[in-house]
Amino acid sequence: MPNGSDQHTSMSLDQEHAAHHAQHDPAAHPVGDQTHAHDRHAGHSVEMFRDRFFFSLLLTLPILYYSELTQRLFGYEALKFPYSEWLPGVLGTIIFFYGGMVFLQSAFHELKARQPGMMTLIAIAITTAYVYSLATTLLLSGTDFFWELTTLITIMLFGHWMEMRSVGQAQGALKELAKLLPDEAERIVGRETETVPVDHLEAGDLILIRPGTTIPADGLIVDGTSEVDESMITGESRPVAKEEDSQVIAGTINGDGSLKVKVTGIGAETALAGIMRLVAQAQASRSRAQILADRAAFYLTIAAISVGALTFAGWLADGDINFALERTVTVLVIACPHALGLAVPLVTAISTALAARSGILVRDRLALENARNIDTIVFDKTGTLTEGKQAVTDIVSVERDRAKEVLRLAASVESESEHHLARSIVEGARNRHVPIAVVKKFTALPGKGVRGTVDGTKIVEVLSPVAVADRAMTVPETMAKSLETAEEQGKTTVFVLVNERIVGAITLADRIRKESREAVRKLRSQGIEVAMITGDAQGVADWVAKELGITTYFAEVLPKDKVTKIKELQHQRRRVGFVGDGVNDAPALTQADVGIAIGAGTDVAIESAGIILMKNDPRDVVKIIELSKATYGKMVQNLAWATGYNVIAIPLAAGAVLWGYEFFLPPALGALFMSASTVIVAANAQLLRRLKL
Repeated sequence: MPNGSDQHTSMSLDQEHAAHHAQHDPAAHPVGDQTHAHDRHAGHSVEMFRDRFFFSLLLTLPILYYSELTQRLFGYEALKFPYSEWLPGVLGTIIFFYGGMVFLQSAFHELKARQPGMMTLIAIAITTAYVYSLATTLLLSGTDFFWELTTLITIMLFGHWMEMRSVGQAQGALKELAKLLPDEAERIVGRETETVPVDHLEAGDLILIRPGTTIPADGLIVDGTSEVDESMITGESRPVAKEEDSQVIAGTINGDGSLKVKVTGIGAETALAGIMRLVAQAQASRSRAQILADRAAFYLTIAAISVGALTFAGWLADGDINFALERTVTVLVIACPHALGLAVPLVTAISTALAARSGILVRDRLALENARNIDTIVFDKTGTLTEGKQAVTDIVSVERDRAKEVLRLAASVESESEHHLARSIVEGARNRHVPIAVVKKFTALPGKGVRGTVDGTKIVEVLSPVAVADRAMTVPETMAKSLETAEEQGKTTVFVLVNERIVGAITLADRIRKESREAVRKLRSQGIEVAMITGDAQGVADWVAKELGITTYFAEVLPKDKVTKIKELQHQRRRVGFVGDGVNDAPALTQADVGIAIGAGTDVAIESAGIILMKNDPRDVVKIIELSKATYGKMVQNLAWATGYNVIAIPLAAGAVLWGYEFFLPPALGALFMSASTVIVAANAQLLRRLKL
C-alpha cells in the first residue's frame, strides 16, 4: 500500500499514468463520480494539510515562547525587543488566515448546504477566539487567546492530516490497480509485430504476450499455453494454467509460455476497470452504520453549539467574559464530532480495499454489513459447489485391475473427437497420468459414439448406453451394480468396447469442487446452515448433497423458481445469503438478504449481487462472513469511543465540578484531546488490516 501522504481524498486515478492513457486507463472512469463520506475534505489534499500544519507549528512556537502562562510555568522571562508585545498578535493573525482558512471555507460550505458539522464548530471556535483576542489587543482590557488559538489550529491541522493519510491509504488500493496496466503492447500485423501504446489497441486485434510480461488487455488465447499469475486480480495465489480458448485478464502477469491473444476488452471494458468501478462504488455507498454515525455527528454539532451558548451565558453571569469565552471555545473544540465522523467510513474503506485484494468485490457496503447476520447460506450447485463441467468420476472394468487400460483406450480414441464428453475423458486420462496412444481409422458415429484402431489391431469403440442397447449387448455382471449406482446418482455413462466386446465403462458427472467440502465444513462450524439448490435431477442432487454433508437441498428447480425457495427460507425467519453464478440467478441474488455472485471471472458488472467473488472458490463465502464480523466489530469500537469520549469531555470542557473539585480543561488541551481521539479511531481502524482472509 502506498504512503498515505501521496494520496488525495478526491483523487483521479488516471494521474498515475501519462496523458496518453486517458482513453484506456480504467481509473479515469470509476473514480470521477465517487462521492466519499468525507465531503468536508472535497478539494483538499494530504499535502495541503501537512504543509499548513508545519507552517503553523513553526509560527506557534514563538507565540508559546512569549505566552505569560508558559513563562510562569517554566520560570523564565522572554526576550524583549521593540514591538515584541505585538508578535503573538501578528503571528496569530497569519496562522488564523492561513492555517485556519481551510476550516472557515469548509464551514461556509456546510452552512450553505444547511448541514452544520464539525467544520462549523471549528470555525466558530477559532473565529470567537481570534476576534476576542484581537479586541483585547487593540481595544479592550483582558487576556488574549492567541496561544490557545494558534495551538488549536495547529493541532486541528495535524488531526486532519492524519485523518486524510488514513483515508488515502485505504483508497490507495485503487491507484495500485491502475498501475497494473503496461504502457505498451505488441500487436501482431501479418507475420510481424509492432509496439503500440495500449490505448491504441482495439477489440479484435491480435497481440503477442511474451513470457514474464504483463497482459495489456482482456482477451482470448488463440495460440500457446502458459501459466498466468492472476493474484492481483482474483486473489488466487497459484498461477492459473492457460491454453487455447482460455480467457486472460488485463493486468495479470504471463508465466513462461508465449501467448497469442485476441483482444476482447480494453480501457473501461476490461475486468480491471470493472473491479475499480465496484471498489469505488462500494466506498461511495452508505451503510446503516454510516447513516447512524452521520446523523449522530449532525445532532452532536447542534448540541455542542447549544452547550457552548449555555456555557458562555452561565460563566458570563459570574462577570468574567474572558473565562466565559475560554470555556465556550473549549466546549466547541472538544465537542467536534471529528472521531465520530471518521469512525465508520475509514473502517469500511479499509474493509473494501482488503476484500478487493482477496478477490472479493464489495459492490454494496450494506451487503457486507448484513453478512455477519446470515444464518443460512444457499448455494446454487452448478458452477458453484461443482465445476460446471463433466469430469470422469469412475472407471469400471470387466477384468480386475484393468481400469487404467480401459481409460487409456477410451481416451486414445476420444482424443480425435471434439465432443465435450470426449474432451472430459481425455482430460481425465491426463489428470491420472494415463498415456494416450496414436489412433488410426478414426470414425465418428453420430448419436452413438466414436470408433478407432489403437495399438495397430484393437478396434476400440466408445458408445452410449443407447448404442449398446441397440446392439442387444448384455452388460457384464461385474459391472452392473456399479453402473446401477451411477445411474441413481444421475451420472453419465459411456461403454468401452474392444473388438465388439465390452471391456469396461466410464462414468462422468459435474465434479464437486475440492474446496466445497472445506467451505461447507467451515460454515457449519460457525453455526450457519448450508443449503443447496439445483435444476438437476433428484439423483444428482442426492449424490452431491450426500458427498458434501448437506441436509437441506432442492432439486429440479427452474431458474425462475429459485427466488421462491429463497422466500420460503426467509418466511422461516432465516437470514439468507444466496451464492450463484450471477447469470440465471439474478432474481434469487436480489431476493436474498445478501446476494453473492461467484466465479464472475472477467464479468464483474453484475448488478444483482451485493458481493462478487472473482474466483470459483466457495471458501470465499466464509471470508466474507469473517470480514463482515471484523468490520462491524471495529465500527462498534470506534463509535463507542467517539461517543463516550464526548460524553465525558464536554462537561469537563464546560467547567464541571467533580468530587468537590473544580476542573477547567484548557482550550489547547481540549484541542489535543479531540485530535488524540481522532488518531485513536484512525489507528484502531488500521488494525483491521491485520485480518488474514
